[in-house]
Amino acid sequence: MEELLVRYAHFLGIIFLASMLAIENVLLSKILKREVVGKLAIIDSLYGLSAIVTLTAGLLLWFAVGKPSQFYTSNVVFHAKVGLFVLIALLSILPTLFFLKSRRLNVQEILVPKHIIYIVRLEVVLLLLLPLLAVLMARGYGAA
Repeated sequence: MEELLVRYAHFLGIIFLASMLAIENVLLSKILKREVVGKLAIIDSLYGLSAIVTLTAGLLLWFAVGKPSQFYTSNVVFHAKVGLFVLIALLSILPTLFFLKSRRLNVQEILVPKHIIYIVRLEVVLLLLLPLLAVLMARGYGAA
């Protein structure tokens, strides 16, 4: 029963993470109104929270419930998947800092640097690769 609940939390975290990133991507533009920056800061916080839920549930699946940890530890595709997740998390730091800093500005419109927009778009593209890696892993690719 614990495994089912952890897997459910893992899937909910993934779905919520993807949803928040999609919303962030849609709201992001070259020039943002102050209210939109505030919304983006909240959405980005929910994105981070969903990443924590996803990571925590994933670690529980790896080390505590479900398949033996060796199933994951010995799989190179799994390590690629974890590495990609960490890369996405690291990339998300710059947009997060930008949203937090910008929401405190006392201006009506905020110019968004191109690199912030590119980073969020790159996060979306990289996130699309995670399910592919999960399917490959589930099919036995990468197993030692």
